[in-house]
Amino acid sequence: MISAADLGALYTQIESVFRAIGSALMAIVHAIGAIIMAIVNGVIAVFDTIIGCLTCHRMGGRRRTTGRHHRHTTSTI
Repeated sequence: MISAADLGALYTQIESVFRAIGSALMAIVHAIGAIIMAIVNGVIAVFDTIIGCLTCHRMGGRRRTTGRHHRHTTSTI
């Protein structure tokens, strides 16, 4: 006959097995998500490069600063 202590130990072991399986499945899901994000970021970078080449990098590039203007003078010596 199985005692209550043995059933408790068996329950604990089964619970830890299911936790390990759940952790492994979550790790797989996170890895798949990271791979998909890397692919999407790569595609976005390629399109960004193509659009940049077609527009000569004029769209969304450097912001013009207002306020301070620097004057460059040359020496006549």
